[in-house]
Amino acid sequence: MALFVHKYGGTSMGSTERIRNVAKRVAKWARAGHQVVVVPSAMSGETNRLLALASELTPDHPDTAYYREQDMLAATGEQASSALLAIALQAEGMPAVSYAGWQVPVRTDSSYTKARIESIDDARVRADLDAGRVVIITGFQGIDPGGNITTLGRGGSDTSAVAIAAAIKADECLIYTDVDGVYTTDPRVVPAAKRLGTVSFEEMLEMASLGSKVLQIRSVEFAGKYKVPMRVLSSFTPWDIDLAEEASSGTLITFEEDEKMEKAVVSGIAFNRGEAKVSVLGVPDTPGIAAAILGPVADANIDIDVIIQNISKDGKTDFSFTVNQTDFQRTLDLLREKVSPSLGAAEVVGNPNIAKVSIVGIGMRSHVGVASTMFRALAQEGVNIQMISTSEIKTSVVIDEKYLELAVRALHTAFGLDKTE
Repeated sequence: MALFVHKYGGTSMGSTERIRNVAKRVAKWARAGHQVVVVPSAMSGETNRLLALASELTPDHPDTAYYREQDMLAATGEQASSALLAIALQAEGMPAVSYAGWQVPVRTDSSYTKARIESIDDARVRADLDAGRVVIITGFQGIDPGGNITTLGRGGSDTSAVAIAAAIKADECLIYTDVDGVYTTDPRVVPAAKRLGTVSFEEMLEMASLGSKVLQIRSVEFAGKYKVPMRVLSSFTPWDIDLAEEASSGTLITFEEDEKMEKAVVSGIAFNRGEAKVSVLGVPDTPGIAAAILGPVADANIDIDVIIQNISKDGKTDFSFTVNQTDFQRTLDLLREKVSPSLGAAEVVGNPNIAKVSIVGIGMRSHVGVASTMFRALAQEGVNIQMISTSEIKTSVVIDEKYLELAVRALHTAFGLDKTE
């Protein structure tokens, strides 16, 4: 007997028929003698519907009180899907009980709409598991020190599932999605993309941070911190598929590098359309200039990604960085109103139509010429590189968004990812 956490996304919970199929799948695992905790997302589209209602009533200047109520509202989506799944399991003859995050409790800080998990009490969950029940816990939410419901941000159910798996010391956390694993890149962009049987934690962390939508980055960070084995697999395979076959399907995120993984120079191509470039031109090339520019941006809770500073000329330099597209105009306004005048900058300009493309692979540690292969492949397709960022196992470039798919296909071919093993 083993202990598993199952996480099901909104698409998997998108209708009563799909919820019934999830219940049959979970019951299969439980009847095989395993203990199962399930973390479901809200039904597909439900969170967006709830937030759209709130948006219609949003005050001109939202404050902490507003975001508290927004979390109260958004949390109801997972509560509904959890209760429905418990009812479906009971209809299958399987004892089941559902809990909201605050009932467990899943304790978080007080950062509404983007709270971070601080601790999870597993006593109640273990008691139910020992009594032979399937336990269902709402994803995406918890409770702060003041007793207020909080949410973890979009994609937070993945994080909830991994955190719960860590707290109860689960043997594995199974992330059921609408795809059957992690691919070398998005198959919608490159039809020849291949599913990876295994991927290292480091590679998955890079892919998640660079735009891969399969797993939320905080869930991968949690898995790495607490060494939680994770598997990404499809919830749309027949529920009565052989259990052993299902348990070994999809993509395993592993913490051990095997010989096969070491042979692959590049494991995948990640990309992100949702970035924008901001440049502060003609600022003094003096110590502290980066802090003077980026400090106020960070204080405004705007995430900064790729950064580049040009060579000084006549004591002046240009400073560029990327932010999320949703923060683009706010960043421009902030720099133009508060930062640029104090620094005597010549101009603040931006481009919201860029994209980031990245190659990822632990094999890059021991192979030379990987970056040059990347740059050559892009040059042959006429794709101009605007910015470059590297780490031990990845190289990222910022390019014009209109060349994104062309770049991804070219790189997928250049690194032999089209080839069947």
